[in-house]
Amino acid sequence: MANSYLLETPRRTSAVNRLQIATLIGSLSRSVALLTVDIEHEEARTGVRDLADPAYPVLARSLRVRRENIRVTIASLEALVQGTTPKAA
Repeated sequence: MANSYLLETPRRTSAVNRLQIATLIGSLSRSVALLTVDIEHEEARTGVRDLADPAYPVLARSLRVRRENIRVTIASLEALVQGTTPKAA
């Protein structure tokens, strides 16, 4: 039964799984909102908002990467629920 999760297809996703995925999407969306607030706070704290500026805060830069990764995950989960393939970012 190794890697049984790989056999799951969008058509075989049950209503319960869809509800779990929807709950996960909601949780991840809240995480994106919190990360956005943290990024804005760090930019305001340092007074640097330009990503090209060498003084741009490392924390804000890493939070942006994390936020983007979560957004990609959300898009993949939404595509799974809708039965489509995710769009490339």
